[in-house]
Amino acid sequence: MKYAIIVTTSAGMQVAEVIRKDLQDATILTGKVAEVAAEVFTQAEAIIFVGAMGICVRSIAPLIADKHSDPAVVNVDSTGKFVVSVVSGHVGGANDLTNRIAHVLGATAVVTTQSDNTNLWALDTLASKYGWHCPSHADMNAQIFPFVNKEPVALLLDVKDDGTSYLERTKPAHVDVYYQFSDIPQERYKLIIIVSPFLYPEAETLVLYYHPKVLHLGVGCRRQCNPEGIPAYILSQLQNKHIAPQSIADISTIDLKKDEPLLPKLQTALGNVPINIYTADDLKDVEVANPSEKVAEVTTVYGVSESTSILSAGHGLLVLEKQKGKLSEGNDFTFAVALNRKALRGGHIEIVGAGPGDPDLISVRGRRFLEVADLVLYAGSLVPIELTHCCKPEAVVRSSAAMDLEEQFALMKEFYDQGKLVVRLHTGDPCIYGAIQEQMAYFDQYNMSYHITPGISSFLAAAAALRSQFTIPEKVQTIILTRGEGRTPMPEKEQLHLLARSQSTMCIFLSASVVEDVQQQLLQHYPPTTPVAACYKLTWKDERIFRGQLKDLVQIVKGNNLTLTTMIVVGDAIDNRHGLSRLYANEFKHLFRK
Repeated sequence: MKYAIIVTTSAGMQVAEVIRKDLQDATILTGKVAEVAAEVFTQAEAIIFVGAMGICVRSIAPLIADKHSDPAVVNVDSTGKFVVSVVSGHVGGANDLTNRIAHVLGATAVVTTQSDNTNLWALDTLASKYGWHCPSHADMNAQIFPFVNKEPVALLLDVKDDGTSYLERTKPAHVDVYYQFSDIPQERYKLIIIVSPFLYPEAETLVLYYHPKVLHLGVGCRRQCNPEGIPAYILSQLQNKHIAPQSIADISTIDLKKDEPLLPKLQTALGNVPINIYTADDLKDVEVANPSEKVAEVTTVYGVSESTSILSAGHGLLVLEKQKGKLSEGNDFTFAVALNRKALRGGHIEIVGAGPGDPDLISVRGRRFLEVADLVLYAGSLVPIELTHCCKPEAVVRSSAAMDLEEQFALMKEFYDQGKLVVRLHTGDPCIYGAIQEQMAYFDQYNMSYHITPGISSFLAAAAALRSQFTIPEKVQTIILTRGEGRTPMPEKEQLHLLARSQSTMCIFLSASVVEDVQQQLLQHYPPTTPVAACYKLTWKDERIFRGQLKDLVQIVKGNNLTLTTMIVVGDAIDNRHGLSRLYANEFKHLFRK
């Protein structure tokens, strides 16, 4: 049972039904309240009392044990005016559930946790939120106290992931960020929060560790190696080398060793992390720090533990070179550890989709990258400069409109080599006519870290502006994204007249200058009266949209002097209001409507 809704009086039944319908996996329970509460306390993830707070408190008081094991408990008054987080606010999720139910009922959420009410991090849920391990999780009150009371706190981030990005972005004023432990003047701080796969010397003040899963353990051994004692030995050696075993994300080895009894034993010792098996061909191009001719004779690979750990780490950094071990005669083994490449602090390029033009239509993630980037290189001829107004004051913001590919790359690499964050800002979604393939070829050539943040494409903005659903039940279920043939040739099999055979909804990019040819090819299969729309500068301040029929497309485009930033949409989906989806039909039952 996920949610148990305990109704204490008949007056609260209507409120309980509203909550149940929204939560879906919820069960309404009635009866003797204390007995019902005792029965579900260890079964349900969350208990929602509907009734007086006093009844709720008296019912659960004998049952409460520990916030790490107790279910979330929320109380809602029978009129649905107030929703109160009672027990397990952070760890159990009662605070989040309180806010969710309050939104469902239009009620007032009552959350008394200090960190929530002061917009501070919930230190006791950070680990679960980002997949980290917190060794102090059992008793964090001593560490949490100075943080929530806004005493000076140091934050050490020597790797990066989504969680560290969140911490950097939302840092409270009383927290200072460091990237090297040796840079922290410990006497200034009441608490040091460390997000790291490494273990540092004992500090002079309170320390709260979080260990992200960013390390990859490679293992090699003799055939049918006796595993007795080896997992414990490897874990102890990792700690001796100041590496947190809790940060091991997986174990890797070569296929010749896939049936070794050591692997499942080691897997269990590390909390059932995944095991990766690679072939010699997978590993042949991986350079190792300690090549062995003897290993190569058996496996054709010059180092199993190092090469497999590096490959699992995405060709990241080898932080522990090959270690040899032998606890008994004939049972030799090796192990090595690599840090995931994505976790390395250093230069990074984020290719961001700007959306169709309106600055408000960039994704939240994309805007966050713009706000922290050191260099923003934007497609000046297509991306409004207003999108860059959120950049930090010291950021360098350049238009690529007058640059060739080599100039663009040289500028990005200059910042990248300094360990800085570069945002390459493209219009719409960068993967659709974004010209990013040739840039990524350079990034791959130089083994650079990069990632793509998608954006809203202009064809989606066209559907919104036309107030049209581009797929019509039982009539049109396909959307074709294409372009007319201009300076860039079209593949013969993708000529417009061939695509037009389906009479799907067609969104034609970059084709205002060849509109005569576009119209001629479309008319080979679409009726002349087929609805069309020419959408100029979608979502920009000077957006203009012209509707008509396919037979008049050239006149619409030419007569209104529409240019490059024009999306042409063709098909019966434009302005269509006929045809019913079965999704919301009363007789159509599914998981959420039974």
